[in-house]
Formats: sequence, structure tokens, C-alpha cells
Amino acid sequence: MAKKSSVVGIVGLGTVGEALLAMVRSAGYDVIGVDSELDVLARVDRRMKAADAESGTESGHGQGSWTLTHEVDGLGTAGVVIEAVPDEQSVKSDVLRRLDGVCPDRTVFVSTASSVSLTRLAAASGRPARTLGLRFGRPPAPGTAVEPVRTAMSCDDAVAALDALVADTGLAVKPLGARVGDDATALVYAYLNRAVAMVEAGHADQDSVDTAMRLGCGLPAGPLETVDQVGPGTVHAKLLALHASTGDAAYRPAPLLTAMVEAGLEGRAGGRGFYAYDALGRPEGTRHSVMSAPVGCAVRTVGVIGSGTMARGIAEVTASAGLPTVLVARDRAKADLALAAVDSSLAKSVARGRRTPEAMASARALLTAADDCAAVADCDLVIEATAEELDVKRAVFATLGGVCRPGALLATTTSSLSVAACAEASGRDHDVLGLHFFNPAPVMRLVEVVRAPLTSDQALSTANAFCAALGKTAVPCQDRAGFIVNYLLFPYLADAIRLLDRADVDARELDAAVENGFGYPMGPFALLDTIGLDVSLAILRRLSDEFPEPCYAPPTVLEQLVARGHVGRKSGQGFLRTRRNP
Repeated sequence: MAKKSSVVGIVGLGTVGEALLAMVRSAGYDVIGVDSELDVLARVDRRMKAADAESGTESGHGQGSWTLTHEVDGLGTAGVVIEAVPDEQSVKSDVLRRLDGVCPDRTVFVSTASSVSLTRLAAASGRPARTLGLRFGRPPAPGTAVEPVRTAMSCDDAVAALDALVADTGLAVKPLGARVGDDATALVYAYLNRAVAMVEAGHADQDSVDTAMRLGCGLPAGPLETVDQVGPGTVHAKLLALHASTGDAAYRPAPLLTAMVEAGLEGRAGGRGFYAYDALGRPEGTRHSVMSAPVGCAVRTVGVIGSGTMARGIAEVTASAGLPTVLVARDRAKADLALAAVDSSLAKSVARGRRTPEAMASARALLTAADDCAAVADCDLVIEATAEELDVKRAVFATLGGVCRPGALLATTTSSLSVAACAEASGRDHDVLGLHFFNPAPVMRLVEVVRAPLTSDQALSTANAFCAALGKTAVPCQDRAGFIVNYLLFPYLADAIRLLDRADVDARELDAAVENGFGYPMGPFALLDTIGLDVSLAILRRLSDEFPEPCYAPPTVLEQLVARGHVGRKSGQGFLRTRRNP
């Protein structure tokens, strides 16, 4: 790589500035990093040297040189200067005015402002034609979405210089939008705040929460990991600003987050937040992962009660793992249809190269179907996967309590109902727990393992070993509505729906802002349509019953769409249109 002729300055070496310094330098530019805090400069210096030592690279070998200083006076040779100081009008304006007195007239200034007016900053800089912006939704990394921002005053050569720099650093140019970007940020930060509060309340530890949200929702990082990446101080400041402007309690920073900021914990940038980080900013220690099945796993035969999508998926997973499985439907016709659906799913996996024809034949040979619960009498584990109605589930467990052999483990796949209520109906509470698989069960790795008040240690151990035998990641949860994933996910989705009450909000634009800005695989409305609006409404109603807070209340428009049969992808119409009417 030829070394770039231009020098780039980075002012402010927090989460965003440090990341940009490394990326710009890797792109072949000589880079000068400026920060007023000497400890910040020392930390960045250690990380840059450690990264060079690990990669075996140095300046002149495809990378530019790097210099760190606490004075902006050293930026007189820079062709572009990016300010990444705190997102406050007065702070940014002061930095830009100081740069104007140091840098040549040709130098282009770039602000990372997210909630501050770029036009006001451009005017304050003293060179409005050459002051531009970079809008991020999350800390920059190669491939991260960024939106170069100009004003009506911007000159063409300054725009071209910024565009070239962005292209060289490997950032992905995507529209994030100012107003819709603010809406996306508000949605995500409320979710982050709820996750911090969940950990603070002791409902789950940070590792369980992060693992559940990454695997259950396909997110690039869990909420506590995200707080560490962005910086607890930055998240805290943004929440305070949102709370001040809206009065919404969802933005009042969780006391734990405030305590972290007061204790000086800076997250990944400072080496300590919810997790500890090494010299290169990598998490120390291990996280949840798929484990091999412990020796002596007690589950050798499985029964599945139900014939719907979840029941069929679980039966496919257990049979594919080499466990003889009996699927019990309400009648013979439903049992036969369930087997046919599993056959079809297995055949598709063969066609896609995910399994061999021999593996398919082996799994299918282990799966049988019945229409009487007596067929699971000798199973080691019986999983109830019937309709999400407590009366239905309690009736099933009452039957299983009398049919299943002593010591058999009984599990419910409920996503929001009380596991304890199911256990009580069985008459053998110590043998009952929740195994919340995610749809589609053959694909999704996460299982929330829910311990009811009377669940025995042996039952819990057996369940964890069973999940490992399936190649799933088991995350422990308390028996409370929504467990981890739905408790955090659905108020975020409901908040997104309520934004549609504003005339200037478009569902597709908000989805794009969340996907581009935060790297989520789906925006809130695409996700709602995928889950099903009817399912989403039922979960929100259950959450609202247990948690009488505004964020869990089902929005009126959701109620109206479901009442009219517009339930998402499966009906072709939800918040987004997925197919034409016949």
C-alpha cells in the first residue's frame, strides 16, 4: 500500500477517536492524536504499541506513522482534522475555533456531532465551507455504517477529501439520517438502560443477558457489551439528555450506570466496565459458549407434546442429536402432519448442504409420533410445546404428572407464562422447569433455562446437560414474565410502534436507521412482522399484566392491526407489506 501524502489529526481519543486513529493509520495515513488527558494518551500509546507488537507491523509497512500529543498546536500539517470530543455544542465549538487558529486554510474540519447542529458548528469554526460531519450510530470499525454530512455551505473539494478518507478507512457509507437517527438512538438507549437495570436488580448477570440477546435476537453485541463499547459515560450523558428533553422514565439512567460513571469506569476504552479488557481492548475471561455434553447426561429419550411449529422444531433437534423422540399430537391426523413437516424440514437441510442424506435418515428413524400422552410414559424428558395459554399448559402438566415415570424431567417451552404454575399442576414441582427454545429451533442456538422456585438442583443440572448435548447454549433465567429476551425486546418494539403516532416517522426509514446505525440484523418493524403481530401482542399483554409500566402497554395500532388479521409475514401484511393481495 502506498503511503498517503496527507496527515490526519484526531482530537479526542475516547471510544470514537481512538478507533478512528487506528483505522486511519491502518489506511496508510500519518496520524496525529490529540487529547488533553495524559492518562488517555498513555492508554492509547500502550494499545497502539501492543497492536503493532502482536501483528508484527510498524510504520512504513502498509501503515502510516502515529504521534500522540496533548496540544492541538501540532496539527499545523494536517489536511483533515476530525474532532471526536464530547457531544456538546460549547465543547465542540471551542475545539473547532482553536483548530482554526492553528491549521492552514486548506485543512478540512470534520465533526462527529450526533445531536449538535453541524451548521452551528460550521459557523463557529470560522471556516463554514470546510467544516463537515461524520455521523455514526455505534463506535467505528471496518464495515461500520457512517454517513458523511455536509451543510449548504460546504465546498466541493472539502467534501471530496472527506469522501476519500472514508473510502480508504473501510467504513460503509449508508444513510443514517438526523431525526430518524435520533429516534433509533433513543430506542436503543432505552433498551440498554433496561438491561443495566435488569443486572442491577439481580434478575440475571451481565454475561447471561448479553449472551441471551446476542443469540436470541442475532445482535452484533449484547447490551452490556454495547455500553462498554460506547462508554458508560457517553451512554449516561445521552440518557440524561433524553430524560431532560422527554421526561420519559425509560431514559432515567439506572443507578448502577450512574455509579459506574462516578467510579470512573470507562468501559472498553479504560479497560474496565461491565467486563475487564486487556491492553488491546479485548474482553478478558470467557463468555457463554456451546459446550460438549457432560459425561453421564441423564436424558436418553425425549417426548414432545404438541404438533405446532415449535414442537416440530424441537423434535427435529432432539432426533438429529441422536435421541429417540416421541411427538404427541391431539389426534392421529395432526401427528401425521407433524411428521410430514419434519420430513420436509430435514429434506431442505439436506438440499442446502447442512446435513447428509445419511444423517437425515438417522434422525428420521429416531422420531415417532403418537396421539396419546401414554406414549411418553418412559421418557427421561418430556417437553410441553402447546398453545401459549396457561389453562392449556396446566392441563397437559396435570396429565404428565400422572403418566410420566418417577424422576422424569418435565419442561415447558413457554415464552412468557409462569413456569411455577405449570409445575404446580403436575404435582411434582421439583421435576419441572422451563426450556424456552427460540424459533426456528433447529437454527437458533439459545435456550433460556428457567428455574421455578421448587425446581431441584438435579433437574437443573440435567437440563443444562441436555442443552449441551443438543449443541445449544443454555442461559439461566428467573421465573418471571419474559425471562431475559422478551423482557428486554418487547418494550423496545412497543416503543418503536408508539413512534408511529408522529406524522414524520416512517417504519421503513426507522428500520434502516437501526440496521445501519447499530448493525442489527432487522429493524423493529421487520422483526415484529417476522415474529407475528398476534404473537407480539400476546406477549406484550402478558408483560403488561405483570409489569404495569407504560413501556409494556400494547400500542393501540398493534391492537387494531391484529384485530383486522394483519399479523405480519404470515398474512402478507403487518407494519410492512410483504406480498400482494390475491
